[in-house]
Amino acid sequence: MNIYFGDLHNHCNISYGFGSLYNALEEARNHLDFCTVTGHALWPDIYERNENTAFIVDFHEKGFAKLENHWDEVRKAIANANEDDGFITFQSYEMHSSQFGDHHILSPDDNLELVESTTPTDIIEKLEQRAIAIPHHIAYSPGYRGISWKDFNSSISPVIEVYSKHGCGMSDDSCGQYLHTMGPRDGRNTVYEGLKQGKQFGFVASTDHHAGYPGSYGDGITAVLSEELTREGIWDAILKRRVYALTGDRIRCDFTVDGQPMGSEIPRNDAHDIKLYVNAADAIEKAVIYKNLKAIKTIYKEDIPVGKKGPGRYKIRVETGWGRKTNAFQWVNSVKVSAGEIIAADPCFRGQSVLAPVEGEEFSKDVNSLGNRITSLSKDEVSWKCKTFRNPTTRHSATCAIVMEIKGSPETKLEIILNNKTILSDIEELQEHGISGHLQTYNSEAYLIHKAVHESEYCVDMECIKTSKSGDYFHGEIHQVNEQSAWISPVYIK
Repeated sequence: MNIYFGDLHNHCNISYGFGSLYNALEEARNHLDFCTVTGHALWPDIYERNENTAFIVDFHEKGFAKLENHWDEVRKAIANANEDDGFITFQSYEMHSSQFGDHHILSPDDNLELVESTTPTDIIEKLEQRAIAIPHHIAYSPGYRGISWKDFNSSISPVIEVYSKHGCGMSDDSCGQYLHTMGPRDGRNTVYEGLKQGKQFGFVASTDHHAGYPGSYGDGITAVLSEELTREGIWDAILKRRVYALTGDRIRCDFTVDGQPMGSEIPRNDAHDIKLYVNAADAIEKAVIYKNLKAIKTIYKEDIPVGKKGPGRYKIRVETGWGRKTNAFQWVNSVKVSAGEIIAADPCFRGQSVLAPVEGEEFSKDVNSLGNRITSLSKDEVSWKCKTFRNPTTRHSATCAIVMEIKGSPETKLEIILNNKTILSDIEELQEHGISGHLQTYNSEAYLIHKAVHESEYCVDMECIKTSKSGDYFHGEIHQVNEQSAWISPVYIK
């Protein structure tokens, strides 16, 4: 099957949020295979309005009313953006709930109705259209917008959003703390806890971006295994849990048990053949196959030969941004390769990061109308353009990048042109160290050509044989040295 990448949960100004729906869909089309743009629709058990809660209650209720008043035109715009074999869109809206946790309703049907109810299950049952309810930011406190495992219903929720801008909800020990004003991560509401309780679901990730930039790098995207890039193909894969969650890098994974793909439910066996193949976007820190959350096969960075030279494939990341400017800075970039060829190039593009409204703060409808995209790709050249902003803190990046996979050797030469600044290098040099530079003399926009990574460091092929009993499950996780990760949906034993 093919692997497609998209964002199943993000927002713009169709409810509360920023940036126009048109811009959101255009930006998504430039770097994703599929997406939806989600409107905030209801919160049945919202706080009682008082002097402390007035701002929160008011902006939610205004956002809900805005979506309802424009629902027909929202659905029409999303439907018109859908193009099989090109760019796939879905209809969606979000339900907040203190008791059940937040869910976004996702549908492949363009006549999806807005339904009022107090539970996500009741919404799905009332709808005449096909739809599922995807729990998100699940690891908030029970009763405080976190998931309610005792009420979880896998028949309406085949997948769960395990990572987003809110953080990582996999386990107490996962990367990606919860740092939003909504509070910290609670171990009782993590993915691992739900699996321990016997719940069955697949793993997806989405940005939950609130400023009209679906797929903003580092905030979460979903990978789907499908035979074709069509709405029905992607929808079928989601229902069958042929999905996995990514923080941002497009880590390509193939995980099977007895030849059946991720998300499957299979009969027990005294000798399950478990296989995991990974083509990562950077050097692998750790790749793990788990049975019932216990590692049964692990490859660590220290087990992988480093600095292997000679003919083969290499990953090279070119990153741009930095500087002091608060306004957008335009980059027009290219890389030419000689004595080698470009196999692929992945985008790592960001929009300005906005998660929720701030009292008194407004953004224009064009806040993330950036035009980031790979403009051309051939065997010997890739070009792209992007806009970047200064990093908001010394610990949070606002850069953009591409990751090239190049078939070549240490003698393969690269001519890298970044806004008319030319950098000449070759794979031999880049295997020794990365190269950075600045466009001006002081605190200006800058670039980093990352160290070249040989395929022996980013590709692993793992296999093991294990017995099982009914109720067991196997899943995989991949973590790169640059702190980007993938979480692969389990295969469940009947």
